[in-house]
Amino acid sequence: MRAMQTLELLEAERAVVAMRAALGETPAVLCVADAHGDPLLVVRLSGAKASSVTIALNKAYTAARERVRTYDIGQRYKNAGEAFDLAYYGDPRYVGWGGGVPVRVGGEVVGSVGVSGLPELEDQRIAEIGAAAIIG
Repeated sequence: MRAMQTLELLEAERAVVAMRAALGETPAVLCVADAHGDPLLVVRLSGAKASSVTIALNKAYTAARERVRTYDIGQRYKNAGEAFDLAYYGDPRYVGWGGGVPVRVGGEVVGSVGVSGLPELEDQRIAEIGAAAIIG
């Protein structure tokens, strides 16, 4: 039997603190998920759109499940010239917008971070800050 490593609430809180510091007063939704992509902590900062909650959750879910950055998934489709239809994966929650980052410890994905509410590359940058805060 294989034991799975996964993030816990303490690591999720550390990531959110780092992301909030990087954001300042900028509104966004921050999500930290476990190794399965299920949310551990979701924070909707004042002024963030309600629709950004679902998007942040889906970014974290996709990054954990696919074990790659959501930005990279989107670029793969964009660069291939294919229609961006993630139904190929069989899960409507999968997204290919930047802002979802897997968290790796010892090469194993133990969770993920999802950010929504900013331009795509800013979502990605803030998510990377959150992931880095977890792994130290």
